Amino acid sequence: MRSNRSIPSSTIMPVLGYPDVRQAAAWLCRTFGFTERLRIADHRVQMYAGDGAFVVSDAGAVGDTHSPTHSIMVRIADVDAHHARAKAAGVTILHPPTTYPYGERQYSVADLGGHVWTFSQTVADVDPADWGGELLVP
Repeated sequence: MRSNRSIPSSTIMPVLGYPDVRQAAAWLCRTFGFTERLRIADHRVQMYAGDGAFVVSDAGAVGDTHSPTHSIMVRIADVDAHHARAKAAGVTILHPPTTYPYGERQYSVADLGGHVWTFSQTVADVDPADWGGELLVP
């Protein structure tokens, strides 16, 4: 899998929604010893937990109406092939494959329990400063 400075290298990343992202990130660091990796304005913070990673996000932006407080992000090698397989299986597609300026091509689905999954393929190594991110820990 390609590397990208704009996303942690972890394969699976929970995305947890909080009403105040900065307050939640500070609390998680202070309480559990986690580390902030990347700040994205005031609506998202990528965090490290040992060799794993997760994302703290604005609660209103996490999982649409299906899972408003959490979702799961999974890094994969080929978003388009994965999307075709999921679509053929009849999954509910929330967002079709889209390439973003931060170097990831992603799509999102709702599973049979209503949980939101976002599948992400690295398509470029992008410096977070190029799209407004603030890299704190590489």
